Amino acid sequence: MQLSTRLDCDLVAVEQADEITLLVELTAPTSDSTSPRQPATLQVVLDRSGSMGGDRLEGAKAALIALVDRLDPTDNLGVVAFDNRVSLVVPAGPLDSKTTVKQAIAAIDPGGSTDLSSGYFRGLQEARRVAGPSGATVLLVSDGHANAGVIDADQLGGVAAEAHSQGVTTSTLGFGLGYDERLLAALARCGAGNELFAEEADTAVALISGEVDGLLTQVAQAASLRITWTKHVAGVAVLNDLPVVGLPDGVMVELGSFYAGETRRLLLKLQVPGIAALGLAQVATLAFTHVSLPDVVQHTATLPINVNVVPGDEAAGRVRDLEVRSEALFQQTQQAKRQSSRLLSAGQAPEAARLLQTTSSMLRHESAYLPRQMTIELMKEADLMDSLADESTFDSVRAAKASSYDATMKSRNRGRQSRGGGFALRWAVGGDGVDGSTLVLEAWQLQRLLRVLPADLHDALRLPAGGVRDESAAKAVATALGGLHPAYGFFDGATTHGGFTVERA
Repeated sequence: MQLSTRLDCDLVAVEQADEITLLVELTAPTSDSTSPRQPATLQVVLDRSGSMGGDRLEGAKAALIALVDRLDPTDNLGVVAFDNRVSLVVPAGPLDSKTTVKQAIAAIDPGGSTDLSSGYFRGLQEARRVAGPSGATVLLVSDGHANAGVIDADQLGGVAAEAHSQGVTTSTLGFGLGYDERLLAALARCGAGNELFAEEADTAVALISGEVDGLLTQVAQAASLRITWTKHVAGVAVLNDLPVVGLPDGVMVELGSFYAGETRRLLLKLQVPGIAALGLAQVATLAFTHVSLPDVVQHTATLPINVNVVPGDEAAGRVRDLEVRSEALFQQTQQAKRQSSRLLSAGQAPEAARLLQTTSSMLRHESAYLPRQMTIELMKEADLMDSLADESTFDSVRAAKASSYDATMKSRNRGRQSRGGGFALRWAVGGDGVDGSTLVLEAWQLQRLLRVLPADLHDALRLPAGGVRDESAAKAVATALGGLHPAYGFFDGATTHGGFTVERA
């Protein structure tokens, strides 16, 4: 694992209160294919309440049956199903008989109400029972609001946090538009796992597959970053949406697991009340601790954070680091998404739309002062905020879930790539390295696009992928969208680049 940092400015005016922003980057090594991996442990907690009947339950079962073949016989898999009662479908343990496990999963039928907490607690018991040195992951799949048992998000989040301290990660998959995003978000956040959102069965299947991909490519677990401040710092704020534990001399940030080759980013703000002496001053120490896989060895790397204390006139001319500024704008945007999701869940759609629109305008204004290469991502975020604002007025339920899911992926797991939940549209010919040749959409964004297109064009944008949509199809979509639509440029370009393809992203 590699740890690197950069300050927005390393100059601080003597005897003056200041705030400095620290960007931390953590890069995981690629996996060593020659070394045998530790057996993985996956415990699935599946909602089988009545609302899951039909395509949702069948899709989830198909995904679970498919993942059985992805796991080694030495891996541990368990399945708990719940409605108003809990059923132990597959006791957690090695996959000695994959056929028997598949038959048990296929036999799950829909039931009654949703006692989510009982299912989750039973899943945790099974995960703890068989978890090895590399820990365990609980994947909770639900489409409804918990209406029995423990239903308080904070209380369940506390259970997830305790489980994480014992080596069990909790990830959640909200299925459809009826689930409680606040509850599932709390479980994933406190459990240091992924928060996933699937509106339909095909996306759920892809996301479950992606979760298994991540589990099987983990190279580090139980990762944390301790920030210890010196007498020169009055406090530290973590801008990413991560579990943070206060300590007498700083904070501990829980980072969870790392996948092979990924680079994660987090942003810290340090309050400096005023340093009396000129010269180099240490303001904090970072200590990054993780357990490497497959050898299951704990490592700790430390790094001091220093600033130069200079006279006030010299500090007045300092130039802020634009990369750190760009990241601060990005994380401010994710905070606005989370707040808008809470507003939408509380029935305050107009307030949420205004917040999203205001944030979009702020991004466009502030990006004018950044180099072009730094503005590309921020402009995509501004477009996304506009889309979420529009969706808030059309379907506040979908917008609440999309805002929460998107903010989680880009804040808590900043740098981690989504696995299977989106769609990538690409020009069929000549698009390599060309700006605008790829259009990546989350499932909810694709639904928005389909709403403004005639029904006879819907099949051109839907999976399964089956070759190239020709230039005439691209022309028809571009014409239907009109030149002011954000996606027009992609489809118009595809009319001269052989059409386009559609695949999972």
